[in-house]
Amino acid sequence: RREQARLRAGVLEEDTEPWQKEPQFSGLRRVGGVDLSYSKGDESRACASLVVLSYPDLEVLYQDCRMVPVTAPYVAGFLAFREVPVLVEAVQRLQREEPQLQPQVLLVDGNGLLHPRGFGIACHLGVLTDLPCIGVAKNLLHVDGLVRDELHKEQVRSLQRSGEAFPLTGTSGKVLGMVLRSHENSSRPLYVSVGHRVSLGTAVSLVRACCRFRVPEPIRQ
Repeated sequence: RREQARLRAGVLEEDTEPWQKEPQFSGLRRVGGVDLSYSKGDESRACASLVVLSYPDLEVLYQDCRMVPVTAPYVAGFLAFREVPVLVEAVQRLQREEPQLQPQVLLVDGNGLLHPRGFGIACHLGVLTDLPCIGVAKNLLHVDGLVRDELHKEQVRSLQRSGEAFPLTGTSGKVLGMVLRSHENSSRPLYVSVGHRVSLGTAVSLVRACCRFRVPEPIRQ
């Protein structure tokens, strides 16, 4: 908790890059995606993936997928301590070997500020790499009074068209993220939250622009 609080102080919740302020993100050329996938029945090994896509064409420019040992146990609310070290290694490997392909923003399969202590894996990775990061989760994390109750389900059903969204406001009054219907063929939404060096509005707009299917292309790849 102390380490999370220390790192949390470094999170920037606003746009810091020129491309973020340009129409259609015209200065954006490379979007990264990261994820960890575990072997069925073996939590000690995982496939750590970093993919970089061109923007806006979303063509794969770089991919690094490798099996890695995972030694830290899973503890709810502290997933980043289990997964971030190998993702940081993947980013550093890219910076060493193909520096011209470094992503200008990372989409992370997980949460950012939408977290019990406001410091999910997208924040953690962002602060350690100093890259803009966006949290993209497939399920709602129950924090700050947010629950997947009938009201929430009704709000989700009200998202009729691709790109429609509504804010996730906790009982504290803070907006923790946005619920986004990312594709017209999927009624299951995404939960987008700020990771680091990006505003929530920019995060949602970029995730929306990266979706050919329900899951944004950098993470899907």
